[in-house]
Amino acid sequence: MISINKEHIFPIEDVLFTFALASEAADVFTGYRLLICGIGKVNAAYNLTKAIQQKKPSLIVNLGSAGSNHYQKGEVICCTKFVQRDMDVRGLGFDLYETPLSGLPIVLEYGLKMDGLPEAICGTGDNFEMAHAETIYNIVDMEAYALALVAKQENIPFLSLKYISDGADDNAAEDWTVQVHKAAVAFGEVLKLNSNKISI
Repeated sequence: MISINKEHIFPIEDVLFTFALASEAADVFTGYRLLICGIGKVNAAYNLTKAIQQKKPSLIVNLGSAGSNHYQKGEVICCTKFVQRDMDVRGLGFDLYETPLSGLPIVLEYGLKMDGLPEAICGTGDNFEMAHAETIYNIVDMEAYALALVAKQENIPFLSLKYISDGADDNAAEDWTVQVHKAAVAFGEVLKLNSNKISI
């Protein structure tokens, strides 16, 4: 079982773990239902939609690395809100981050809260941010918004945990390379996977 909070406990065999890269999962997630969706919003949305049709999960868990100048490297953070940080149609009179004519709010609130973890707002975009100065979001990644939106549209509970690998600053690329392999171990500990091992 995966216990997220008192109201949300799921059988491990019904959970789909989603990573952008295999290196973020390492061998910690061998034997679980796993989706390596690829980098970026298009890959994430397409591959998760396809996996939902095939695997029909009861819970989608997005795990991956993220940058932040608000949290410390090595922390695991629970993202409960999401912003599409590279959506900018202000030239046509829309607000920054607003998806025109979609009916979607600027901040998408669709993420379960996990007991014991700090909560964050994740800004997702198709670029590796190295000069983060925005205040509407305090973590940056490249997939979570798209995954959260698909999960919401499919009415499937969604949990997004991010391992802070870099400060979203000038040292982000070097820090990410060093830190990313530590993410899987940290996620395994947070999710208590040693007591949940199954074979699928």
